[in-house]
Amino acid sequence: MIAKLTGLLDDFGPDWAIIDVNGVGYLVHCSAKTLDRLGIRGDKVVIHTELQVSENDQRLIGFTSAAERGWFRLLTAVQGVGSKVALAILSALSAEELQRACAGGDAAMVARAQGVGPKLASRIVNELKDKAGGLGPIPTGAGSPPIEGLAAAPAGSVSADAVSALQNLGFKPATASMAVASAIKELGEDAPLNDLVRVALKRATG
Repeated sequence: MIAKLTGLLDDFGPDWAIIDVNGVGYLVHCSAKTLDRLGIRGDKVVIHTELQVSENDQRLIGFTSAAERGWFRLLTAVQGVGSKVALAILSALSAEELQRACAGGDAAMVARAQGVGPKLASRIVNELKDKAGGLGPIPTGAGSPPIEGLAAAPAGSVSADAVSALQNLGFKPATASMAVASAIKELGEDAPLNDLVRVALKRATG
């Protein structure tokens, strides 16, 4: 699985970007807010990615923070929310706004997104209300304070990658975050990713 790309912004369009990684161009579908943060052609960028595979398609979805990727995963777990709808929501609302909307039951705020009607917005808010309000702070990007949400690990850090790895194995965000935090206490903050994931996995299953 491709979890992160580091390279140069080669080109971009209304909902996509091409990231040149050592001469290989990766087409990444992004929200409008992610595209705004990437900068101009030729800039060095770091993109967190989610690989989606269907019968007829394979696509990389890109995010400028692990927090945004976490919200994408939560959104697409809601019935009726595919990747296009999730990206539309993340284009209309920042991670902070989405967290506040879900925690506060503000379906009208979610319905601001293109293609999201009142019924679907209510379902999203109802299903994610407890998850949004009951988890730890999420990073909002470089220089931004954490907010209540998914994971306390800074975007792009080894701990954030470890949390993501556990989530990919099926663990809930809160469980993954607690297990990684416990592993860091045992191994230290400079622990390699593989060791961190191994110990965190034991904590999560123990």
